[in-house]
Amino acid sequence: MAESGEGLGTVPEHERILQEIESTDTACVGPTLRSVYDDQPNAHKKFMEKLDACIRNHDKEIEKMCNFHHQGFVDAITELLKVRADAEKLKVQVTDTNRRFQDAGKEVIVQTEDIIRCRIQQRNITTVVEKLQLCLPVLEMYSKLKEQMSAKRVFFLTSHRYYSALKTMEQLENVYFPRVSQYRFCQLMVENLPKLREDIKEISMSDLKDFLESIRKHSDKIGETAMKQAQQQKTFSVTLQIKQNNVKFGKNMYINDRIPEESSEIVLKHTFEEEEENEEEVLTVQDLVDFSPVYRCLHIYSVLGDEEAFENYYRKQRKKQARLVLQPQSNMHETVDGYRRYFTQIVGFFVVEDHILHVTQGLVTRAYTDELWNMALSKIIAVLRAHSSYCTDPDLVLELKNLIVIFADTLQGYGFPVNRLFDLLFEIRDQYNETLLKKWAGVFRDIFEEDNYSPIPIVNEEEYKIVISKFPFQDPDLEKQSFPKKFPMSQSVPHIYIQVKEFIYASLKFSESLHRSSTEIDDMLRKSTNLLLTRTLCSCLLNLIRKPHIGLTELVQIIINTTHLEQACKYLEDFITNITNISQETVHTTRLYGLSTFKDARHAAEGEIYTKLNQKIDEFVQLADYDWTMSEPDGRASGYLMDLINFLRSIFQVFTHLPGKVAQTACMSACQHLSTSLMQMLLDSELKQISMGAVQQFNLDVIQCELFASSEPVPGFQGDTLQLAFIDLRQLLDLFMVWDWSTYLADYGQPASKYLRVNPNTALTLLEKMKDTSKKNNIFAQFRKNDRDKQKLIETVVKQLRSLVNGMSQHT
Repeated sequence: MAESGEGLGTVPEHERILQEIESTDTACVGPTLRSVYDDQPNAHKKFMEKLDACIRNHDKEIEKMCNFHHQGFVDAITELLKVRADAEKLKVQVTDTNRRFQDAGKEVIVQTEDIIRCRIQQRNITTVVEKLQLCLPVLEMYSKLKEQMSAKRVFFLTSHRYYSALKTMEQLENVYFPRVSQYRFCQLMVENLPKLREDIKEISMSDLKDFLESIRKHSDKIGETAMKQAQQQKTFSVTLQIKQNNVKFGKNMYINDRIPEESSEIVLKHTFEEEEENEEEVLTVQDLVDFSPVYRCLHIYSVLGDEEAFENYYRKQRKKQARLVLQPQSNMHETVDGYRRYFTQIVGFFVVEDHILHVTQGLVTRAYTDELWNMALSKIIAVLRAHSSYCTDPDLVLELKNLIVIFADTLQGYGFPVNRLFDLLFEIRDQYNETLLKKWAGVFRDIFEEDNYSPIPIVNEEEYKIVISKFPFQDPDLEKQSFPKKFPMSQSVPHIYIQVKEFIYASLKFSESLHRSSTEIDDMLRKSTNLLLTRTLCSCLLNLIRKPHIGLTELVQIIINTTHLEQACKYLEDFITNITNISQETVHTTRLYGLSTFKDARHAAEGEIYTKLNQKIDEFVQLADYDWTMSEPDGRASGYLMDLINFLRSIFQVFTHLPGKVAQTACMSACQHLSTSLMQMLLDSELKQISMGAVQQFNLDVIQCELFASSEPVPGFQGDTLQLAFIDLRQLLDLFMVWDWSTYLADYGQPASKYLRVNPNTALTLLEKMKDTSKKNNIFAQFRKNDRDKQKLIETVVKQLRSLVNGMSQHT
């Protein structure tokens, strides 16, 4: 009964769940289904039974509905099949009827289109005739106006027929244009009338245009004439200044060089010739250009009350011409003629403007010319800065500088400020110095290539004087020697000294006419010379030193050459002082950095000597061919080593001309490198066995090295300093030759040890090589008591040495 009671209670609950499932969205059915499982234990089974019953009821309802509508569906399908057959017949009939209609209507359509086309053409012709009758009077009047305008261009200044053209334009605007205002050509004519009025104004300025064209064509000639006159005056002043300087300071201001004196004479002669040529006829701007058209046009516009328009037009046209004049040719930087044409056009332009400024009132004002000049000056500086950067020829840069100076002086004479041009010259001066440095870099390279790197031989007094005239060399000992004799430096030294002076002259040429004080010129010369020494010459020397074909003899000569060039720097400073007349004791005087330049080059050459000397030693050492298993020595030193020692003797004889410390350092470096190479040969890992005979032969070679060191190949060493380079080898060989292991082991680590320089690791390595040899060469030695004892001694020493090596590694 209890179960039946529970079943009755759950049935309404299951019906509620089924209703929720049927009426709820599928996404929300989860909680509803979960409640079935959360209920009583058998609720799931009962719910499924209830669900099956519900499904059967719905299936019955669906079947009942389908049975009800089935007959109507069948009847509809049957009717549709009948209609399809009739529709097919109707489609065929309609298609046939449409085809027959199309065939019958083609001819009608063609005739209809022809009629329509003819009607349209007839209507268009009628419309065109009407419109032409309306437009022809307008076109005729406009054509008449154009003819009148053409006539005005010829007869304007001699007649007043321009009034008829203005009257015609008035009739067009008031009478004819309103009739045809809806047409585009009328709009174009209306828009063109203001231009025609402007044309009338331009016709009145035909003479002005001719004038503007004339001065545009003659700008070159005007500018050339003005610049030539300024150049003549400038050249004459500079020549007189040079003559006064020569008289004041004497000709010795240019030591051993007559170039400036000769150039001044040439300049003076050229100046007088130019004066004689130009005394006959000196052209002015009025001689080259007729300014009367400007005066007439200005008067006409003043009478018409449109003077301001004329002024604006004139200034506008001149500004356009200024922009054209200021626009350079793309290849202007290639030749000096390109720059000259550019400058003459600009000068001609501003000479004309200056003349207009002074002969007219108001047409050109000072404010206008100043504004125009400032605009032009900015453009000129930008153009020159851009184009001069392409110049790689110092001669072209120098000619450009001279042109800029003449250009600036010419315009300055007409009252235009030119300070910015001289500031630009300082920028170009830096570029000029760069081109000079590049040129002289090639000169120095050629000098070094042509040098034979041997002392200069002289056989008589004349040759001696020639060298002395080129290079300031002073050596009383050399003067006392009889001919033939040799200068210590090679041919490159006087050539380099001459070229440095030539560079100073070239740099000085740019500094002339820059309106700078002697102090500033002196500072510029010294700075540019410092750049030549510290950058160009130093770089060439370093490149020369690093070339593979330069040998030890050449390097020694390079060191000697740099020493003499370093000593000559004071003469170069005196040379600059004589040119600028600025004492070296002046507070702000720049010093030449040649001392540091040649010291750096000399240090590089010294380092290269040490490197090449060690390389040469390595080449000889590679020729060594020891028989490391020989039983007895040859009794004489190895051939490769004797050849090496002879080579070193000859090389160190060449080093006698070097400074003492350089020769001593090279000698010590060579001995140390030789000692290290011999030690590495003994300890080479590829060398597995060494016999006592080989050690004795090796000892003979080391003895020869010690004899060479003791012979003092380079003077200046104290005591046995040079022999100490081989002390490591000597103590090691003595230890093995004497077989004094007891002393070595007992005294190891003590400062007074006899074998202080013998490293236990080195001794162990060599002893193991000898131990392996003893084993192989004494197969039957175990039957001899002495050999057995020696073998045991070697093994004992090896153990003790290994313990020393291990102790050293642990201590480290």
